[in-house]
Amino acid sequence: MTGTTASLLTIFGATGDLARRMLLPSLHGLERDGLLPSALRVLGTARSALDTDGFRALVAEAIEEQVPASERDPDALAALLQRIQYQPAALDDASSLASLCDTISRLRDGGDAVFHLSTAPRWYAPVCDALAAHGVAGPGTRVMLEKPLGHDLASATAINDGVARAFDEDRVFRVDHYLGKEGVQNLLALRFGNALFEPLWNARHVEQVQITVAETVGVEGRGDYYDESGASRDMLQNHLLQLLCLVAIEPPSQFEPTAVRNEKIKVLRSLRPIGREEVAAETVIGQYTAGAVGGLAVPGYLDELGRGSATATFVALRAQVDNWRWKGVPFYLRTGKRMPQRCTEIYLQFRAVPHSIFDHGGAPLQPNALVIRLQPEERIELRMMHKTPGLDRNGLQLSQVALDLDMQEQFASHRRRLAYERLYLDAIEGNGTLFVRRDETEAAWQWIDAIHEGWRQAGITPRPYPAGTWGPSRAVTLAERHGHAWRE
Repeated sequence: MTGTTASLLTIFGATGDLARRMLLPSLHGLERDGLLPSALRVLGTARSALDTDGFRALVAEAIEEQVPASERDPDALAALLQRIQYQPAALDDASSLASLCDTISRLRDGGDAVFHLSTAPRWYAPVCDALAAHGVAGPGTRVMLEKPLGHDLASATAINDGVARAFDEDRVFRVDHYLGKEGVQNLLALRFGNALFEPLWNARHVEQVQITVAETVGVEGRGDYYDESGASRDMLQNHLLQLLCLVAIEPPSQFEPTAVRNEKIKVLRSLRPIGREEVAAETVIGQYTAGAVGGLAVPGYLDELGRGSATATFVALRAQVDNWRWKGVPFYLRTGKRMPQRCTEIYLQFRAVPHSIFDHGGAPLQPNALVIRLQPEERIELRMMHKTPGLDRNGLQLSQVALDLDMQEQFASHRRRLAYERLYLDAIEGNGTLFVRRDETEAAWQWIDAIHEGWRQAGITPRPYPAGTWGPSRAVTLAERHGHAWRE
């Protein structure tokens, strides 16, 4: 913990898309369940020229649109609206920022404060400088930073340096909303809360690991932003590498921020570099063309963007973690837009039995596998060989079956929480376990930058793939060359 429970949450960019879809509904969920501190005030700010009543109407509208009717609570909404104030401020206007800081100081009233910068990253350092200059960034305050944190290592370092002028590292909470998802945290519980898996969670028993984050949507009006980032910066550098870290980390000494983050940075520093000599063999990038997703025709990326572009909307690669536990085990990572289905999952394939006693001309034994599905539904499957019912006159016949844990069915009485409910609560209470530390961010960028430079030096450009497919055909051979196949 970095301090006591906050008495003020200030949301910069409070009228934006993220606030409407995630942040405001998350506050409603926490209010409904009585989890917000009784003294907490919420101050929204953005360039929009609203007053408090106008912003409260926007909040009510967002709750109406984004929260299922069965989860909306009029009393909770009324209580939340009473906590909320709004003050417009232009981030490039010193006088409006000064006025905002005066309001922050008054509402904080000596208590802790959380500043959530849901803005473009270029404003992170200037806003933090302004908060410090007006005396509201001292002890008892912390700042939440949204991704993407920079465009490369140099820009990420510059942002981190700028924020560090106002906030010590233990008061900087870098958000990767995937870490707030129930299924991601359950990965840690699965590994370190059960004696069954940990003895097998290493190169002696695991053949390969696949991590997939697939989206069916295109750029959805975010073309200008996405064209600057692409799949590698938008998803690979943060979400996929964070999932890889949680799969690969050693057991932390305890479940607390420093211990967990120390183990994650060890994984990132153990990633084998992929540079100019390796990118052609170890990576594939693609860009979707017109096709069909879910039976509906969709345009290609260039048609949506309205101009030419060499930005990759798909990336797949074969990573190696060069440490004692994982040496020789490939980690296949892939992410893309306009895939056949929306899916985030982790797949661990175990090594085959050393000798099969069932080789009699029937179907070959399939390796055991553990499938951890994070979205759209959360479930865990342990795939095992099982006797096929029958008299077995020609020998014992086996089939692969799944021991299936459906989280929605198992925990039907528990509401599925938005990731930001947990992240907000942790930030308000000063718990940084599920946030990303500076050295993690910069180590991830260092590894990704080498890949980008390798693509540039080798002249590698995205290969086309029709929307509704699993990327360029070359992505298939990326795994097949090593005797593996993507799970689809």
